[in-house]
Amino acid sequence: MADPLTNGPAPALAIKVDVDTDRGTREGLTPLVRLLKSRELPATFLFSLGPDNTGRAISRVFRPGFLKKVRRTQVGSLYGWRTLLSGTLLPAPDIGRKNAGAMQAVRDAGYPVGIHCWDHFTWQDYLHKMDLDRTRHHFNRAVEAFQRVFGEAPKTAGAPGWQASAHSFRAYDEADLLYGSDCRGTTPFFPRVDGEVFRTLQIPTTLPTLDELLGRDAFPEDSLPAHYAGLLSCDHPNVLTIHAEIEGMQKAPLFDAILEACTRAGAVFTTLEEIAARQLRTPGHVPVCDVVNREVDGRSGTLACQAEPEMAAP
Repeated sequence: MADPLTNGPAPALAIKVDVDTDRGTREGLTPLVRLLKSRELPATFLFSLGPDNTGRAISRVFRPGFLKKVRRTQVGSLYGWRTLLSGTLLPAPDIGRKNAGAMQAVRDAGYPVGIHCWDHFTWQDYLHKMDLDRTRHHFNRAVEAFQRVFGEAPKTAGAPGWQASAHSFRAYDEADLLYGSDCRGTTPFFPRVDGEVFRTLQIPTTLPTLDELLGRDAFPEDSLPAHYAGLLSCDHPNVLTIHAEIEGMQKAPLFDAILEACTRAGAVFTTLEEIAARQLRTPGHVPVCDVVNREVDGRSGTLACQAEPEMAAP
């Protein structure tokens, strides 16, 4: 078999699990770990560690495409109305303090863990309005909470809503992370913003997320397993981001079918950590790429995306 992390006939597939909410941490983790364990598959779990202010996302109602996505994905049934009121009509629970045991159980089951954020809503909606000090403050609060829960420093982080900036990349460098996963793109790279190159490797999400496809006429649910299998590439590591609130709960059977289809297509499951380790053995061969904000089909607003690569070490 060819090396699955390089060109060859066996596509490599890594799963990144974003855990956004208190409910997803309480109710989505155990079924998701059980499903992955039943298939003996790896994944990396990234946790929201501070207040669950999901309800404040109602402010996105004025963002183009947001209401369409809400209707298409039936957000109320996926996330639950209690979650959708958190931080507004209901108090915002402290996810890390309430659910430390559930998070530790994922780590103890053998899965790599990292930071998703401190406050999901604030990072996703206001990162680009934050100066360096405020960005550091938010990220460092997540670092402190991660250390409190897991008793060690984080090695990775992946931002809510694929939102990144020069300030967030600098905060990652200062935290000495092994890698980050904040962008959409194709290949691992070192990020560059306004001419400044940052040293924390980026491993982008390469595949569409399930909530970007759900409810669209072009993608009936029963066609999605074959669709995902058909998207796998042998030219670069494939990265699929899933959500504990979706694939770990209501859409768990569909996710299981997607895993089955990818397995039948010959996918070799790996981890983001294995991809990072391989890339960092020869950093001079890792491209430097600009990070640009672009729209992504199926999402509202703009996301941090990998631009065309330039072969140079940082």
